[in-house]
Amino acid sequence: MKTEINRREFLQMTAAGSALYFGSGVLAMGAESGGSKLISPGCRGTKVKVARLYIGIPGGLWPKPELDLNNEIKFYESQFAKFKGELQDVDFVPDQLITAVEQVAPLKGKLEEADGVLVIHLSMGARGILDEILKAGKPTVMFAAPYSGHEWTSFGGLQKQELGAKLECMLTTDYSQLALAIRPFRAIHHLREAKVLDLTTRSIDQYAAAVKDKFGAEIKKITLEQVEAAYNAVDEKRAKEETDLWMKQAEKVVEPPVGNIFKSCRLALAMEDVMNQENATALTIDCYGTMWDKTIKLPAYPCLGFTRLNNLGLGGICESDLQCAMTHVMFQGLTGRPSFISDPTMDESKNGIILAHCLGTIKMDGPNGPAAPYKLRTVMERREGVVPQVQMRAGQRVTQGILIGMDFLPYFTGEIIEAPVGLEHDRGCRTKITVRVDGDATKLWKNWRDGLHRQTVYGDITKELQMFCKYKQINLLNEAV
Repeated sequence: MKTEINRREFLQMTAAGSALYFGSGVLAMGAESGGSKLISPGCRGTKVKVARLYIGIPGGLWPKPELDLNNEIKFYESQFAKFKGELQDVDFVPDQLITAVEQVAPLKGKLEEADGVLVIHLSMGARGILDEILKAGKPTVMFAAPYSGHEWTSFGGLQKQELGAKLECMLTTDYSQLALAIRPFRAIHHLREAKVLDLTTRSIDQYAAAVKDKFGAEIKKITLEQVEAAYNAVDEKRAKEETDLWMKQAEKVVEPPVGNIFKSCRLALAMEDVMNQENATALTIDCYGTMWDKTIKLPAYPCLGFTRLNNLGLGGICESDLQCAMTHVMFQGLTGRPSFISDPTMDESKNGIILAHCLGTIKMDGPNGPAAPYKLRTVMERREGVVPQVQMRAGQRVTQGILIGMDFLPYFTGEIIEAPVGLEHDRGCRTKITVRVDGDATKLWKNWRDGLHRQTVYGDITKELQMFCKYKQINLLNEAV
């Protein structure tokens, strides 16, 4: 079968067959796929299990003697209903009112199976119940609105004890924090069920074993022959339809010839097919290492395929960077959004850092979010391959971090102040953002360590990171303060 086609041949073959796809843009943007069935972005397996326990004492004097605990629960249920979309991947088991310490013991098995425990404080006198719940040793959040009781005065001291080592507390009337409380549980769940494929011939056994022991995730090597077989099995018509969509929805096709785009799209479909066969959630390829020999050993560069996986709610990670892969899974669990792998360069005049990589992700807001504008370009330093050059959103808050080893996570936050991706911006990688750092950019670069690659996700997720790292005994460090 011929693997290279010119633009005229391509347009003649696809003009009629692909017309129905132009309006939705589903395949090009990767928002949906017939083959990849996800519980939520980053998770194929099971729902997050959260024990939701309301604690209170009937007839207590505070917040008022006639407090109806069942009515309080109904109020909280109305608040959870506001976040139904975000919580559709959550099973609340057990989900009940606890009014006495002895009611906790029968729940021991279910608490041990939970990813985390959300305790909602309703009335005074329930501290003993909380202590009994904490004996399960699970990540736990205590949500205590004003007037729920005086127990809050002991929470700080409790957190310093072994019993409260995995206790976080939210003392607030911001009921959106109920959804935030669950996000670290989701990240724990996603990491435990994650399966990361690595196309490499390097040894990954030591790191994979450490990840399995710490988080439960599986890292598996795959072979070049496996991916090539999947590439050859992709139907040519399917690959042409995918190619047409990427070209039609691009602002501009700058360097790549249509034949190369076709091969990249065919490989992108093959990459998803391999992940479906393996029931995997992320894929990385040693594209500048063992999969490189003067050019890429694969039928095409994997960059467009990585973008497509990120758009789908899966994970595509460059250069067999397993630390970035694990950070991607964690960030996706915390936010439902993919992250942007990058190499940085500093600009102290703007208190900024420029984050650059040729691979850009179009759906940085998640699979169901808006699509960013993009051009189709070659890999900058290689002048070959196909990459989407994505224009990210100026004014967007971001968080960047990297999980180093199993117990250290440096990070910083900031705001995108520009996305220099015009054709005149020809230095560095194709997709670039300048981030004004919260804190001191000079301190950031002086504190920098452990290589170039980091992962950047939309949103300031400091609180979620703090909770996750506390639960998993990870040292979290803001490098810019």
